[in-house]
Amino acid sequence: MRLGIFGGAFDPIHNGHLLLAEQCREQCQLDEVWFVPTKIPPHKEAGSLSPDADRLEMLKLATAGRPEFVVSEIELNRAEVSWTVDTLRQLRDKRPDDELFFLIGADSLRDFPTWKEPEEIAELASVVAVNRGEASLDELTADLKSELSASVRLVTMPGISISATDLRSRVSAGKSIRYLVPRAVEEFILAQKLYDLPT
Repeated sequence: MRLGIFGGAFDPIHNGHLLLAEQCREQCQLDEVWFVPTKIPPHKEAGSLSPDADRLEMLKLATAGRPEFVVSEIELNRAEVSWTVDTLRQLRDKRPDDELFFLIGADSLRDFPTWKEPEEIAELASVVAVNRGEASLDELTADLKSELSASVRLVTMPGISISATDLRSRVSAGKSIRYLVPRAVEEFILAQKLYDLPT
């Protein structure tokens, strides 16, 4: 199986995430794309995320009816920091016959060399950089070591600028998020009063 791994906070998942996953599924001929919500992100303050159960439910609502999209709790079930390399090792151990593709925003390639064991990540999975702009693969990988840049594949998607940070701010301000997230996710956010400012 050709398996795409798409990690993130997904707080909340939005239509940009879904479009990225679909473009990678199609352009890389993936059998499945796994959405992997992080439990303890390495680069965010502890406790800064919405509860795991809420983020998980939003992912399930957003991917319902699409069998190629799978929600994985692999990182939520671990108590330690959610390092990508550990997740890929765990998947490789459990699914040795699968070909893994790690999906990452092209803007994150700049920081990729500072991640925990980036060379090991590139050995465990093909790195798929999703480019929302016009930059070429050579431009995007210019700062990477040759052994890392050689493992990067570029996927382009329409330029859609949706930010989870902006969505949380919009909800807090009482503004609409219609058409920015799936309708079921919007209804869940409003019903649970996620991102509302404390009164």
